[in-house]
Amino acid sequence: MKDKKEFYNLLTELDGQPFAEYQQLVGDFDFSRYVIKCAGINLESIESNPVFSIRIPQTIAEIPEYLFDSPVRRTAMEDLLLRRLASNIDRIAHYDHNGVARRHIEVASPNQKILPRIALLLTKEYIEVRIQVTLPIQSVIVDGASIVSIDGEMAKHIFFEDLPEMVSNSLLYCNLDTEEADKHVNNMEDADRLRQYLGASGQVSFIAEGALVTRQLGQDMPDYERLSPVEVDSSLIEEVEAPHAGTVRGLGIPNGLTLILGESNSGRVDLMDAISQGIYNHVPGDGREHVVTVSDAVNIRSEVGRSIQQVDISAFASELGDGGNPTSYSSKSAGSFTSQAASTVEALEAGARVLLFDEHSSSSTFLSADTRVTSLLGASSRNTLAARACQMVDELGISMIVAGSSLIAEFIPIADKVLKVENFVVSDITEEAKALDITPSTVVDSSVNLSSMLSRSRWVMPSSIDPSVGREDLVIEADEQDYLQFGRSLIDLDAVRQIADADQARAIGYVLYYAKLRYMDEGYPLREILDLVDRDLSNEGMNALVRDLRGDLARPRRYEIAAALNRLPAFRVSHVTE
Repeated sequence: MKDKKEFYNLLTELDGQPFAEYQQLVGDFDFSRYVIKCAGINLESIESNPVFSIRIPQTIAEIPEYLFDSPVRRTAMEDLLLRRLASNIDRIAHYDHNGVARRHIEVASPNQKILPRIALLLTKEYIEVRIQVTLPIQSVIVDGASIVSIDGEMAKHIFFEDLPEMVSNSLLYCNLDTEEADKHVNNMEDADRLRQYLGASGQVSFIAEGALVTRQLGQDMPDYERLSPVEVDSSLIEEVEAPHAGTVRGLGIPNGLTLILGESNSGRVDLMDAISQGIYNHVPGDGREHVVTVSDAVNIRSEVGRSIQQVDISAFASELGDGGNPTSYSSKSAGSFTSQAASTVEALEAGARVLLFDEHSSSSTFLSADTRVTSLLGASSRNTLAARACQMVDELGISMIVAGSSLIAEFIPIADKVLKVENFVVSDITEEAKALDITPSTVVDSSVNLSSMLSRSRWVMPSSIDPSVGREDLVIEADEQDYLQFGRSLIDLDAVRQIADADQARAIGYVLYYAKLRYMDEGYPLREILDLVDRDLSNEGMNALVRDLRGDLARPRRYEIAAALNRLPAFRVSHVTE
């Protein structure tokens, strides 16, 4: 292994040389307090920034073991260190003469959600962080032509000034705010304990009194204008003991079917979004630190135009206007009803135990029907969610939270609990709502066996999972969480609102490719593939997904993996078995 002096001399020698000579940086270099490693540089593209790993031994970093002595605390501490590093990188960004920041070093930058990421690993022996470095270049004139060459002086500034400052300020315990570190880790542990409480007490979500759930314009940032904090009627308050926060007061939503009534601007939509995002833990100061939801909850939305492949939606339709077969429905561009019906079945196929619906993002014809006029319309071939909900909860043992104002009256007779949200105040109106004379929806076809329907297995056609483009066998990219490029296909993920960020969306693409190579060719059905991928990610980590050194992946849930696969335009099902 070469040392930092040799690295410095190498950069001096490379100054003015052709860009391809940067290849000499591949290898390990000992910088005394840490080791820098570069596994490879793409010489075909100047804009392709190589990934360097920085490994700092714990004899230098000295992160106390109590801060990462469990998987939950480890994830929190890794998250904090990564946030500090990203913040320090932003702080020392260089500015050109136009005042535009030029960041020569980049690292994964988490938002308000705390996720397991590949960018930073914390162990008893070392901290390893993965960064991207924009290798500096300069233009020189040779025989009247502009030639791109290595800027060795700027490279020395990056590796011998910027990088040591960032490592020291971000990753050494002596330079951390110890109170901040304790708070960050303890907050994560409290949220995890609240989520454990949900499972033990037969509940699906907990919303702490005073939680700040509003995010203007859908932004997941703490500094956006918020409305009033959530208030919970005293009759609904329950107290939960957290290891560090002590007694946390709030609203628990029980298993079964819960209805949330309220106008869209009353706080209902914001509350449902917070419940949906409660599958993740949030950083201190976010406002949703103590809003937690069980990890197998899935938000189901209508999605006009999405593709569907051989999904059994016969529970919701016995006949379809487009002539499709409800027991094995396929469509290149589904309508509002069929898209939401298929998404519901797909979520259950992936193992979801809690389904979340809001009329704000639902098909009105899928959600419910007006029982006052259905008899005037003649025979119908469709079953609404309101007609099937009770059967789904009872037969499948799942839970649902359905929210709305004008389209959900038919849920009242069958709901286990009815809550009202008005100006962010939550109250229990179950008795009042049940007293209303509302006729519940009835199913058109009562012979459908939901359990047997979900026992069907779809088998993926491996050849339809192709991430290649031309000569490149692997093209997977996501600049935002709304779209994922997978080979020649562009997967629209806009309706899959529980994807946390672009790193998670990108990881989903690599999971699909990994699953194809490892399990789809072996003939496993989709549900088993998700089980096997979950197992591998838990046992081997996200490094199992990639061959190259990467720092831009965050672990996804199985439900979003399945959602992306189902929305892949090229995706095909080879066959279906009972």
